[in-house]
Amino acid sequence: MSIDQKLKDLGITLPEPAAPVASYRPAVEANGMLYVSGQLPFINGEIVTGKLGADVSLERGVEAARACGIMLIAQIKAALGGDLERVGQIVKLGGFVASVPDFTDQPKVVNGASDLMEQVFGEAGRHARSAVATPVLPLDAAVEVDAIVALKS
Repeated sequence: MSIDQKLKDLGITLPEPAAPVASYRPAVEANGMLYVSGQLPFINGEIVTGKLGADVSLERGVEAARACGIMLIAQIKAALGGDLERVGQIVKLGGFVASVPDFTDQPKVVNGASDLMEQVFGEAGRHARSAVATPVLPLDAAVEVDAIVALKS
């Protein structure tokens, strides 16, 4: 089954890839790898903002991370000229969670993106990962996720 069909079966319509908010490229392909810049959590066209453990629930944080994952896939598709079949392996996700000092469920939050990658790409979606707490993210986003992807030759 194609990746596009898996997305359809999961009820996922990829959004337009978000434009950079500063001086960087959304994705860079080099030596068979695709490096995708951090993506913010857009749900219904709005960024999920706030801090986990204060004004954002764990469940909303997981949804936000999943939304970051959806935007990552949109960026990957755009960078690959629409051909998601070129994805060989999601190598690593970097998850950043805006949270209060005593919030320690960052790994559970970032599972929103990790689980999505496995649902969409199967075994090729299983990856290495970090899940890091931070006091603030750009535009007051609750979560940001970046990716490193190995491409098929």
